[in-house]
Amino acid sequence: MDAKTKDVLHWFEEIAKIPRCSKNETQICAWLTKWAEDNNFGVKKDAVDNILILVPGTAGYEKSTPVVIQGHMDMVCEKAKGTEFDFATDPIKLIYDGDWLTADQTTLGADNGIAIAMAMAVSLDKDQPHPPLELLFTVDEETGLTGATALEPGFLKGKTLLNVDSEDEGVFTVGCAGGKDTHMTLTLDTEGVPAGSKPFKLVAGGMSGGHSGVDIHEQRANAIGVLGRAINELLKASEVRLVSLSGGTAHNAIPRDAEAVIALPGNMADGAQKIVAQLAGVLKAEHGKTDPKITLVLEAGDASPEGLTAAATRQGVDFLLAVPHGVADMSLDIAGLVETSNNLAEVKLEGGKLTALTSQRSSDMNRLQLLTDRIESVTRGFGGEVKTGGGYPAWQPNMDSPLLAKCQEVYKNLMGKDPVVEIIHAGLECGIIGAKYEGMDMISFGPTIKNPHSPDEKLEIKTIGMVYEFMGSLLKELK
Repeated sequence: MDAKTKDVLHWFEEIAKIPRCSKNETQICAWLTKWAEDNNFGVKKDAVDNILILVPGTAGYEKSTPVVIQGHMDMVCEKAKGTEFDFATDPIKLIYDGDWLTADQTTLGADNGIAIAMAMAVSLDKDQPHPPLELLFTVDEETGLTGATALEPGFLKGKTLLNVDSEDEGVFTVGCAGGKDTHMTLTLDTEGVPAGSKPFKLVAGGMSGGHSGVDIHEQRANAIGVLGRAINELLKASEVRLVSLSGGTAHNAIPRDAEAVIALPGNMADGAQKIVAQLAGVLKAEHGKTDPKITLVLEAGDASPEGLTAAATRQGVDFLLAVPHGVADMSLDIAGLVETSNNLAEVKLEGGKLTALTSQRSSDMNRLQLLTDRIESVTRGFGGEVKTGGGYPAWQPNMDSPLLAKCQEVYKNLMGKDPVVEIIHAGLECGIIGAKYEGMDMISFGPTIKNPHSPDEKLEIKTIGMVYEFMGSLLKELK
């Protein structure tokens, strides 16, 4: 491991000690503020705690136009089922495993802590020439890019922005999808559980999950959808009363686990087990490549005096089956690019209230609205209430960007090959920042990260040094 990689990892290890789930960035913001003050860098915060650290240019670059290095402070906080871990207090437990850095049964937080670590390292690198730097670290990117949305005019001075939030070394991102989240609520009738029925817990788990933008095209199983499918199979054979249901943890994570408490007639225990076991076998065959650890089990549950009526159970299950999940349209202009998709992200049933959250993405804002309209229509058709947030815009690519041309030149000179230039289906803050700061020339890059937004997240160590070397060479050229 080279010295520059060690420098970056030193700061990442420090960042990993600090709680920073989305909407809980107070401690990381305070820590970065102190770091800036300790190093005599200027620092300012806005009303939502976005932080801007001002690093002077090195000798010969003092009067150059500032360059913005940008990332987000928050992380998706996911843990493997059954893991005892409190993201509000516990440091992430890092594991160095050969060529990769991962975490112990939780998300790693390389998305996007590695951007902060790289920016800190380059700012303190006495051998690195660079223009004045504006280190922009935003809050709450993962739950809707709300930090970027709150940026005020004049907060930034730079006109060149390096977003370090892409996840494949050697790939430059120049465009991304826009998105919207939709919250749905159904109020369902309840009554006492029928006499003689037995409680069961239906558990769907072991799925790969992943990032709902990066991984949606891989057709990974959605635990909520699996659960709805399983209850529907039971309904074909017997009366079922749905008591409670929960699944999913974040709008941008494909659900890996879900469970429901149901009541079945006392004479259905053996038959229900056979139905669930048969479906489990079907699921393993269907998702053997994407979700090799998928499980579906029916086990004894805790009795409850009340559940949904028979009609309401049917209504709730039909709703879960009707809400779309997955790729809706592929791009007709760019081969292999997902244009429009939806993630059925969270669901919860308590008492008679069923709530659900979907996250829609598209590089075509008209298609995004059409898919959102369909989801809202489905909800209203089931008698539910629906509310969709304002969302965020797509980042439209500028293939004539001077920054892109310079990045391609620097990368080829360093690596001896051309970089890949792409548009991604995930959301990046560049779209919002570009809309707020006219004329901002932007690009996104970063080291290789696999399985973000899941406990399988891992960072390829050797790519840290590669990206750091590229960024340093680029900064030297941006005089």
